[in-house]
Amino acid sequence: MDDWPVIIVRFGLFADLGLLFGIPLFGLYAMGGRADRHDLVPFRSLIPGLAVGGIGLSLPGFALQAAAMAGTRPEEVDSATLAMLVTETSLGWALIARLAALLVAAGCAFAFAGRPAAALTIATVAGAIAVATLAWSGHGGATEGALGIVHLLSDILHLLAAAAWLGALLVFLILVVRHRTREDAGMARLAHRALAGFSVAGTIMVVLIMATGLVNGVFVVGLAQLRDLPATLYGQLLLVKLALFAAMLVLAAINRFHLTPTFEAAIEAGDMREAIWRLQRSLAVETGFALLILALVAWLGTLAPPAAAA
Repeated sequence: MDDWPVIIVRFGLFADLGLLFGIPLFGLYAMGGRADRHDLVPFRSLIPGLAVGGIGLSLPGFALQAAAMAGTRPEEVDSATLAMLVTETSLGWALIARLAALLVAAGCAFAFAGRPAAALTIATVAGAIAVATLAWSGHGGATEGALGIVHLLSDILHLLAAAAWLGALLVFLILVVRHRTREDAGMARLAHRALAGFSVAGTIMVVLIMATGLVNGVFVVGLAQLRDLPATLYGQLLLVKLALFAAMLVLAAINRFHLTPTFEAAIEAGDMREAIWRLQRSLAVETGFALLILALVAWLGTLAPPAAAA
C-alpha cells in the first residue's frame, strides 16, 4: 500500500494534537488562564476546533494503519477485523483513549465563560493524553519487554515537549500578528512578557527533547548503526530532522537574546513596527521548521529503523 496517505494523516495528527496540548498549556503557565485575555488568543474556538479535527483525523488514520497491518487497502478491511484491532490491541485502546480525551477537550468550550483557568487545565490534560496515545502508533510502541516501557515513556515525553514548543510558537505568532493589525500597546507588552517568560519553560522543553531524543535514538538507530545512517533513507531523513532542530535552536536563541530585548526597547520608544515585523518573521520561520520536523517524523514512522534491520 502507498505510504503517502498514512504519512499525511500522521502529520495532521502530530500537528493537530500537538497544538491541542501546547496552546492551553501556554495559556496556563504564560498567561495565567485569565478570562480578560481570551480576546487576545481565541482559546474558546481553537481548542474545540482542534479537538474535532483530531477526531476527524484519528478515525481514517486508524483505518489506514489497520490496512497497513493487514497488507491490504483501507476499503478492503472488514468490520470484524477493525473491531478486533480496536478491542484487542494496544493501538486500538490508544485510539479509544484518544477519542475520549478529544471529546472532553471539545466540551471545554462551554466552561470558558465562567472558569477559564479550569477549562484550560482540563484541555491541557486531555491534550496530553491525546498526544501520548501517538506513541503507540510509532516505534516506541513496538519495543517489547521492560526496555519497551522505557522506550515508550521516553517517546511520550519527547512528543509532549515538542508539542509544548509548537503550541507556544503558534500563540506567539497570534500575539504579534494581532498586534500588527490592531496596534495595541497593551497586547505588545503582553507579547513581550510572554516571550521573556518563555525562557525557563523553553529551556525545559529543549532539555527534554534532547534527552529523550538520545534515548529514542539508541532504541531505533543503535550505536552500531550510527556510521551507516547517511546510507539509508531513514538515516538521511533523521539527519535532516536534526539539522532543522539545530536551526530552531539558533532561531530561539536569536529571539531570546536579540529580538525580544529589541522589542522591549521599541515598546518603550513607542515605535514597534520594525521590531514586531522582525519578530514575526523569525517566529514564522521557526514554526515552519517545526512543521517540517513533524512531517519528517510522520515519514520516519512508516520506515523500518536501522536497529530493526540489524
